[in-house]
Amino acid sequence: MRRIPFTTGWQTRPHANSFAEVVGAAAPWQDVTLPHDATLGEPRDPAHGAGRGYFPGGVYEYRRTFDVPADAAGRRWVLEFEGVYRRAMVYVNGALAGHRASGYTGFAVPLDDFLRYGGDNEVRVVCRSAQDSRWYAGAGIHRPVHLAVGDLLHVALDGVRVTTRDVDADLAVIEVATTVENDRPRLATVEAVTEVRDADGAVVATDRAPVTVRPGEPAVVRQRLVVREPSLWGPGSPALYTATVHLRDGDAVVDDETVTFGIRTVSVDPVRGLRVNGGTVDLRGACVHSDNGVLGSATVDRADERRVELLQAAGFNALRSAHNPMSRAMLEACDRLGVLVMDELTDMWTESKSDLDAALDFPEWWQRDVTAMVRKDANHPSVVMYSIGNEIPEVATPHGALWSRRLAEAVRALDDSRPVTNGVNGMLAVIGEATQTVEGGINTMLSDMGGFMRELSGSELVGRRTAESFAVLDVAGLNYMDARYEADREVFPNRVVVGSETFPADVDRLWRLVRDNPHVIGDFTWTGWDYLGEVGIGRVADVEDPAARQLNGPFPWLLAHVGDIDVTGHRRPASYHREIVFGLRRDPYVAVLRPERSGRETVSTPWSWSDTVGSWAFPSGTQGTPLTVEVSSDAEEVELLLDGESLGTAEAGEARRFRAEFTVAWAPGELTAVARTGGEETGRFSLRSADGPVALAAVADREVIRADGTDLAYVDLTLQDAAGTVALGVDREVTVRVEGSGVLAGFGSAAPSTEESYLDDVHTTFDGRALAVVRPTGPGTITVTASAAGCQRVTTTVEARRPGSSTVPA
Repeated sequence: MRRIPFTTGWQTRPHANSFAEVVGAAAPWQDVTLPHDATLGEPRDPAHGAGRGYFPGGVYEYRRTFDVPADAAGRRWVLEFEGVYRRAMVYVNGALAGHRASGYTGFAVPLDDFLRYGGDNEVRVVCRSAQDSRWYAGAGIHRPVHLAVGDLLHVALDGVRVTTRDVDADLAVIEVATTVENDRPRLATVEAVTEVRDADGAVVATDRAPVTVRPGEPAVVRQRLVVREPSLWGPGSPALYTATVHLRDGDAVVDDETVTFGIRTVSVDPVRGLRVNGGTVDLRGACVHSDNGVLGSATVDRADERRVELLQAAGFNALRSAHNPMSRAMLEACDRLGVLVMDELTDMWTESKSDLDAALDFPEWWQRDVTAMVRKDANHPSVVMYSIGNEIPEVATPHGALWSRRLAEAVRALDDSRPVTNGVNGMLAVIGEATQTVEGGINTMLSDMGGFMRELSGSELVGRRTAESFAVLDVAGLNYMDARYEADREVFPNRVVVGSETFPADVDRLWRLVRDNPHVIGDFTWTGWDYLGEVGIGRVADVEDPAARQLNGPFPWLLAHVGDIDVTGHRRPASYHREIVFGLRRDPYVAVLRPERSGRETVSTPWSWSDTVGSWAFPSGTQGTPLTVEVSSDAEEVELLLDGESLGTAEAGEARRFRAEFTVAWAPGELTAVARTGGEETGRFSLRSADGPVALAAVADREVIRADGTDLAYVDLTLQDAAGTVALGVDREVTVRVEGSGVLAGFGSAAPSTEESYLDDVHTTFDGRALAVVRPTGPGTITVTASAAGCQRVTTTVEARRPGSSTVPA
């Protein structure tokens, strides 16, 4: 069946019942392009809770009309949604045609019985969000929609699956399994003709097989093909192939389907760890939530693609989708770039974590959700593990173990080529019993949550209570349970483990555990990218702050304020430190404690990093203020210089947790760190103060983008001096205007606490930076103009071109 983008021409509004329509109380319809987040424009309020970022819930509806030709009754019509948050009800011409409980799982709605042939048809989608998430989930049709049209005899949606059955340097044996559906009134026989092409488009394998299909009884055609001298897909060489299946009835092509895949093998064992194509890979992992910062929950393809690009550039080779199935766009980006994926099903099973969350639907919907995730992932070589859950409280109970086994076996029945894991938090699994036996109970736990998690997770209690739930897995996912890593090697010698969620500040110790223990296959930090909601869990606060010891930040906190990369895509100091720990960077990195923290006692959470910035460009009023300078380096020692004058030398390297620390009175100039091992320089890094007045600068990430509804232009806005040094402490409001073939899709900064909206055209910079995201409306020139008080107006242009032009990005 042919998928046609179905993202334009939509309208939305808060849901109105029939009575509201009659009395004229319904809100007006607003034109939107999908994907769309219905929550992002709603007013925030402290009453709505910190988990959701103080955004409200709501009920929203979308509608769109489309024409169906009079002669189309002999065709199959299906509407495919990649994700609607949440509890979607789909109506076609006023009749309920389909529904889905999950907010992240794709689903298809057959339209045939509801269509009016030869006229206009209306699709209406109603969706609901409430206190149903521990983080910001947004609402609405937040992932793409497709209209699929085909012959009554056709390849099923996601009906072509390619599996590597055997491979060596000389040849690969692949199996192409095609599901054919027959909605005709009589039995039919067609021929399945399959072609495999390499990245250059050359045909490298073919096969033909007849297939007879009864009405209402799908048939699976399995074809084994040999690819000679295969190019293997892996983290360092993500070679991709395509397989096209044509269903032929004589000389006529009834239907065809093309899928992209990679030839590769995956295995795990406690002696050699995770192996891809026979080579051991240590997972340098990042957990990522599904929101896209200033776009909210809207999953435009380019937004997810850009995140993968920036995370990989920062040193990560693996991503964990936290805690819902990853979008198709992000998986495709991981395939192209060679990034490994742990795709995760859900954050809850039968026990709720929020009042109205998915646990209410899980017993009824879990099988369909598992099936949808596996069908989506099966051809993506980047997916190397399925995760059946995250921090499920019931895993330490007998019935929780039953669910663990049920889910793991359901995944294996659909796809036995990938390991199954589950992100288990030992503290949450035994929290009731633990708080009763620990002196001080819950107060003791909250006073040192990180230490409490670590100590409890290594206990005999957790080991005994989670043994069965871990035994059903191929890889034991340990959330904040690194105390078990080495102990499990002795107690459970056949267990393979992964740090499925870890504290960022412990990266040096955790990575050493990965390197020293083959059964520990990797580390996934919380998080790789900052996100909306769970506000303030990574914040640093002054001791005298009344909210300092609360887990969440008070209103108007908006962001979690964790992550190696902030919501605008800018790398934070933790990112460079991690890159050094991973052995990917030789130059040192310099980070400076914010001047407002100088001499103050602070409180932080287990997810916090030091409140530092990679800058020496502070305002003149900072003169003489003693600042803490943290230099990350793998070298034996680091010397710090200011304008070439030595400020001292300190030990660094792994023995000092890859960090040297200095106290320096701030003065304008160039601050340089020189790293040395054995007296020989191994690298250096400099920061400069800002000189003279600041100007506003605007730089787009690309000059040419696609005008097909899947692309975006990201425009970085900075306050900088004539040399390009971004200045801190001089933040100001910036106004953005977009003209031509585009609209402003989102505009904001990385400010963790703000009352400004990402949907306004005015926003205040944070640490001298802001980000404008522009969405093309068609081919043509897009002009972005930005202005700020005291700065000259700046303009940048982007060209949107239709796909097919040689100058358009693929």
